[in-house]
Amino acid sequence: MGTAQVPDHPRHLLHHQRHGPSRCRLPALQAPGPQPRHPTHHVVSTRLLCRWHRSSSCQVPRRELQRARVLVVCSETTTVLVRAPSEEHQDDLVAQALFADGASALIVGADPNEDTNERPLFTIFSTSQVILPDSDGAIGGHVGEGGLTATLHRDVPLIISKNVSKCLEQAFLPLGISDWNSIFWAPHPGGRAILDQVEERVGLKPEKLWASRHVLAEYGNMSSVCVHFVLDELRKRSIKEGKSTTGEGLEWGVLFGFGPGLTVETVVLRSVALN
Repeated sequence: MGTAQVPDHPRHLLHHQRHGPSRCRLPALQAPGPQPRHPTHHVVSTRLLCRWHRSSSCQVPRRELQRARVLVVCSETTTVLVRAPSEEHQDDLVAQALFADGASALIVGADPNEDTNERPLFTIFSTSQVILPDSDGAIGGHVGEGGLTATLHRDVPLIISKNVSKCLEQAFLPLGISDWNSIFWAPHPGGRAILDQVEERVGLKPEKLWASRHVLAEYGNMSSVCVHFVLDELRKRSIKEGKSTTGEGLEWGVLFGFGPGLTVETVVLRSVALN
């Protein structure tokens, strides 16, 4: 697995909006100040598809990347998994109890424009992806006459947790960071067992995963939407408690995405100073 640093123009998370299952509508959640410039590209991600769209052309010259503003939308409707209890498929109850609907959006861009008062929330320093060994079939989805069903193997938390340390070591090697309690955490809250085993495996203090646990308890597992909610919870508490950065006063942090494969996405984030 390799980790590639984002070159030249670090990508900034500039604006965030979210909708959760507990309410039909939530107001926009964003940094104070005027709205950022209009998005130049759009990425839509759901459980079933990921679609990329640019307003005028599919080709993006490198010189235009600095001015690009990419609207990333995640929308998940996992209630399609709900069905009547069945003695033959009792494991369906786990998925139905865990998953939930949700939607979120954020804008990604480089070099915030001070003239329009663009204020980044976090900076993406590097990203990497790995398919974990011996994980084939651990998470699956199947379409049949009864609709879509999801399967979750009982060893999913173990498979993820025993590989997290290697992902962290490779991602933070360029920064010389090895104390995992010295960074802020935004892992995908795939389930309580996953968070518990990750916490134990890397020796985290209980409070390091508070944001992920809060999102899981309040909203459930909304698939791709969850990590946006977690970042927003970190930002809001940092402001409320008067922290110096959006990452609870810390400079560096990690975002983890867990999904079918099993796949682990590791994103190194840099927080932004709060004035």
